[in-house]
Amino acid sequence: MKKHIAIVGFGLTGRLAALGLADEFTLSIFEASDIQAASSAGAVAAAMLAPQAESVLCEPDLAELGLRAIARWPEIIGHLNGDVFFQQQGALIVAHPQDFADLQLFANRLKPLEQQQAQWLNREQINQLEPALGTRFQKGIFLPCEGQLDNAAFYQASCETLLQKDITWHFGSKVSINGNEVAGQAFDLVIDCRGLGAKPDLTKLRGVRGEVARVYAPEVALSRPVRLMHPRYPIYIVPKPNHEFVIGATEIESQDEGAVTVRSTLELLSAAYTIDSGFAEAKIISLKSGLRPSFVDNRPQITLNKQLISINGLYRHGYLLAPVLVDEVVRQAQHLLLEFDFMPASAHLAGLVQRVD
Repeated sequence: MKKHIAIVGFGLTGRLAALGLADEFTLSIFEASDIQAASSAGAVAAAMLAPQAESVLCEPDLAELGLRAIARWPEIIGHLNGDVFFQQQGALIVAHPQDFADLQLFANRLKPLEQQQAQWLNREQINQLEPALGTRFQKGIFLPCEGQLDNAAFYQASCETLLQKDITWHFGSKVSINGNEVAGQAFDLVIDCRGLGAKPDLTKLRGVRGEVARVYAPEVALSRPVRLMHPRYPIYIVPKPNHEFVIGATEIESQDEGAVTVRSTLELLSAAYTIDSGFAEAKIISLKSGLRPSFVDNRPQITLNKQLISINGLYRHGYLLAPVLVDEVVRQAQHLLLEFDFMPASAHLAGLVQRVD
């Protein structure tokens, strides 16, 4: 008889864990909202894969881990029922003249990654990469290793794939976890992927607010993610299929779960207009806000505790780091249930995995 695993939370990490375990074990999935999990951090995201840009604020080991993780996405997507847009054509960082000092500071804080070098660009070189920007920006930085995927398509395709598996689904109610029990039912293993839903059990967990607009802009022609230096916070524009673009702010230190504010909406859309005037005629598809689960040090954490594995605190690195973090969760789950103990953490994840006995 197959071992029975409960996965609590059907956001980004919950979906990846289910994809990695569904063929080998019996799964029960618990989600506080509906099957779309539309309010989860992974649903309210631009899904950028930006290890070098993120190195400005994160430690070198996380940036290197992110570079390693990008290679996993094509493999994951290849096993899904449905198309999911993925690209790795680099990212462009630009600034208006009044913000050149911020651009230089950004460049100074970039950490070197293995065989990856940031490239300063002049107006002509920007024009070669993104013709729509060549007349607007004199300087820029190109980060060749960066990529992105369409998170909306991933959520849809992963859901369709998992619905064809032999999984028991529980939606629409928050559940408690007590060791290997979920809502009073015992399992051979519980994997906690609740994100901020785990805050009652993880008192050091906090939320970091993100706000995004998704627009339809057929008059805009950008082929890769673009970041704009901004006095309040860096703003990114990420092209998706079918002339759609996600416009967002990297982070706002706030635990406000309310709707997107007028101020943020004006700043996001005005900044987009300064990058390409074609955004003036764009149609707004959605305006969303969400909280990313984060610990005080902004580093993710996997905790192994008897028959409970917790993964949390991915901060704004969800899509960047989730593949390798969940690979470790899957590896530990397999070994525990087949060999009756956890394994030593993978060398490249040793600082992010802790065992509690």
